[in-house]
Amino acid sequence: MSAKKAVVLTYDGLKKYEDELEHLKSVKRLEVAEKIKVARSYGDLSENSEYDEAKNEQAFVEGRIAQIEQMLRNAKVIDEEDISTESVNIGTTVKVFDNEFNEEDVYTIVSSAEADPMNNKISDESPIGKALLNKKVGEVAEAEVPDGTVKLKILEIKK
Repeated sequence: MSAKKAVVLTYDGLKKYEDELEHLKSVKRLEVAEKIKVARSYGDLSENSEYDEAKNEQAFVEGRIAQIEQMLRNAKVIDEEDISTESVNIGTTVKVFDNEFNEEDVYTIVSSAEADPMNNKISDESPIGKALLNKKVGEVAEAEVPDGTVKLKILEIKK
């Protein structure tokens, strides 16, 4: 992640990352330190797989802490009051109709840092997210996806 690139977050996304950071610093660090302490007590560190595993976990935790801190330093939080429902944008929830599957879907457009496709939070950088951006109710967005072209008619936009 570039040091200068702003990370666009909703308030929910900001809270999620702040909570994760707090958990990593206050809980996970202590758990990993305890694992290292226990593993050291087993003796010879050169053949101690528990020690190696704990040190690898420590590196992962510290890396994740650094990553989140960097993200939060560059965070640009979207104020819900500034979100317009005139067109699709980051922070809006959009109801679409998919002609091919003859079904309605609802997506919340978020930044790539908050994307969670399993919960219909799609990135503004994803093919569908890009296609939906700046569209208005009644317009049709066309997105190139691995299976071909998807056409989605915008039915509703809300915060």
